[in-house]
Amino acid sequence: MENKYTGKTFIVEILAVLLGLLFLVPFYYVISNSLKPFAEILTNTSALPKVFQFENYVNAFEKLNYLKVFSNSLIVTVASNVVLVVFCSMAAYMLVRTKKKISNIIFMTFVAAMIIPFQSIMIPLIKTAGTFGLLNSIWGLVIMYLGFGSGMTIFLYHGFIKGIPKELEEAAIIDGCSRFGVFWRIVFPLLRPITVTIVILNSLWIWNDFLLPSLVLQNPELRTVPLATFFFFGQYTKQWDLALAALILGIIPLLIFFFSMQRHIIKGITSGSIK
Repeated sequence: MENKYTGKTFIVEILAVLLGLLFLVPFYYVISNSLKPFAEILTNTSALPKVFQFENYVNAFEKLNYLKVFSNSLIVTVASNVVLVVFCSMAAYMLVRTKKKISNIIFMTFVAAMIIPFQSIMIPLIKTAGTFGLLNSIWGLVIMYLGFGSGMTIFLYHGFIKGIPKELEEAAIIDGCSRFGVFWRIVFPLLRPITVTIVILNSLWIWNDFLLPSLVLQNPELRTVPLATFFFFGQYTKQWDLALAALILGIIPLLIFFFSMQRHIIKGITSGSIK
């Protein structure tokens, strides 16, 4: 059957374009104002810059100590993704393959944990973290991301693993492979689409997160990009020109990563839902 171009289709396309433009408005304000002198930002935030002041980016780069905070963010993001993928993929596999009632209870507990607001538990969490010496530590922050990211990661892996034929594992076990070997040699390579999706989604969350690092990392040498950017907003003055330039510097690595990997998001989620 031929797809006819109707008035309804035209209206939907117009609404989609308008929605896309609406999402681009914040980017316009951030980019245009990051290229203005401070005084010009206060005068008119909507207009294009009269003179493009690229010095804002140079000054922001230096004051941020950008290479240091970038490396901190990179370490936290990569390490958190590694531990989330390793532990949560194994946990999801055991929850799927262990046919016991307790497995369903544990899985539902992880899913239910996703709806708990972080703000409701952050004070007792920080007290507990201090007791175990996890404050002012990159690795302490990684452990916390493992806790907070496990719910969604296990949920996504769980749905994908249920679609993997069990016969593949049984054949490997007959050939003498251990349960641990079956997972890493047979199952885990099949999880590549959903693993890429999980890494992308968790990277977007962890790289941009401000609240948890602000509670855990008090040492200026351990600041991530969002934390370092925040210090352009003082109690009595706000350096909007440098702060907006710093925001762009923080967004650029994430945009490069996202656009290079975005095709895997739909592929991974679709594969998981179909399976």
